[in-house]
Amino acid sequence: MIVAILALFFTVVLSGFLVKVFPPDKSIWLKMALAFSGAYLFTITIIHLLPEVLAGSTTNPYHIGYWVLAGFFLQLVLELFSHGVEHGHIHHHHGRVGSMPFLLLGSLFVHSFLEGSILVEHGHAHGSGNHGSNSFYLVLLGVGLHHVPAAFALMSVLMSRLENFRKAFLWLLIFAVGSPLGILVSNTVLAQEAPDGLVYTALTGLVAGNFLHISTTILFETSPDHRFNRNKLVATLLGLSLALAGDFIY
Repeated sequence: MIVAILALFFTVVLSGFLVKVFPPDKSIWLKMALAFSGAYLFTITIIHLLPEVLAGSTTNPYHIGYWVLAGFFLQLVLELFSHGVEHGHIHHHHGRVGSMPFLLLGSLFVHSFLEGSILVEHGHAHGSGNHGSNSFYLVLLGVGLHHVPAAFALMSVLMSRLENFRKAFLWLLIFAVGSPLGILVSNTVLAQEAPDGLVYTALTGLVAGNFLHISTTILFETSPDHRFNRNKLVATLLGLSLALAGDFIY
């Protein structure tokens, strides 16, 4: 749990410094990173999260579908406030200089908190067949990969608003602590909840729907008008391959 908390926190923190290295208006690497992370998230959702929650839950499998739908459309609502920052959208002039985009930060915090909430280390106590035990590190890697371009985009927006790196960095920490707090809540407050119980099933369904929305949005946006782009195709296939390779490890 500690490793996951530190990994996700410092992934966001270190990614915030990328604005000093890569100009936001010349971020070809960002599109490649998005294609890679989008393919990875989509793959682990299809081959790990959804099968594990369906196989391990004691609730009606049809009810899980409602949680997945809820997560999908919850992300749609969150993006009304985040303006797509979680999948790399950078809106430099949205709002007046010096103002704080509190709704944007709040929506990204909720998004990040939910992602961290399904990273629960209870497999050693309940057997290896429970959802969450088989895919813990695969999901952790996926969330981390996803947070790199998201943190860069958010830092770029904050810099355009505040015009001060230090102030922008301090506000970035709100996003950085979202997933770690989600991990802490699920591993402490909800520690007594059975891994196949309603709470974990609901959270996993919500996040699966969330991942489906984000990953498909990323994949469609990285191939506008269905035009062929070799670099993006390679990045997508690499993300797919890495997720599939996880089956040989776990």
